[in-house]
Amino acid sequence: MVDPSRQLMLALLAVPPLVGMLAGHAQALAAKEPSKLVAHRAIYTMTLDDARPAFGITGIDGRMVFEFTGSECDGYSLNMRLVTQMTDSRDQTNLTDLRSSTWEQGDGRKFRFQSEQYLNEKLGDMTVGRAVREKRNEAVKVKLSQPSSAELSLPGPLLFPTQHSLALIDAARAGQGLLQARIYDGSEKGRKVYETTAFIGPMVRPSADVELEAAAKGKGLGELASWPVSIGYFESKSGDLTPSYQIDFRLYENGVSRELLIDYGDFSIHGTLTALEYLKAPECR
Repeated sequence: MVDPSRQLMLALLAVPPLVGMLAGHAQALAAKEPSKLVAHRAIYTMTLDDARPAFGITGIDGRMVFEFTGSECDGYSLNMRLVTQMTDSRDQTNLTDLRSSTWEQGDGRKFRFQSEQYLNEKLGDMTVGRAVREKRNEAVKVKLSQPSSAELSLPGPLLFPTQHSLALIDAARAGQGLLQARIYDGSEKGRKVYETTAFIGPMVRPSADVELEAAAKGKGLGELASWPVSIGYFESKSGDLTPSYQIDFRLYENGVSRELLIDYGDFSIHGTLTALEYLKAPECR
């Protein structure tokens, strides 16, 4: 069974190019400064959206805390904790606690990752590793120290998570409806590379949204352009036309996401943004 806890980190997850006024506004956005991701802490309430009866899940409740900091100069840090309680058809519950920390160099040459997963308060899986490359499109050299020592060579080009987020926002601002990329984020004990296809919908113009501002604690998301995005994650080299999972969300031009929906085929999980705090980040000199 696909583990929903591990894959939610990515989330934070065919539409024609923008036309008319929206296309003109997208071009104006693209002409501004390069895309930047704002340092922030977001909290999402996670609930079961749908499940096939044969799969045996009747409920999922939990919370995800997502904290992103850093800059192009200092590198980007991402800390995420997801605690969920899953109830099955026999009314038995399991508590999962996923903790993940990553650091990514601003130019995309280095990437460090560590994750621990607890089941009913007992440590299960732990993954620790780092990845390096000399140039953007060269092969990535991975060294794993947990769960066991190993060295991997992953052919390029591929993107680390923050690189992919920036590429996605750049594509959206430019009015592109499609972005395909290979992503490495340390998943599956550090041995997984995903082929991804992202469909980017028409830009949603800024508007006064009382409910949104209440959830975001008045952080001005309603004043920003945003795009509906759907990303399919495929097993690398499998040739399967069905994604392992799919993430739908609303992406804002500052990198904040909301309206999460993670679909694994047998079941899907919905994430609602309930709190948002902007954090201080050092400026590049």
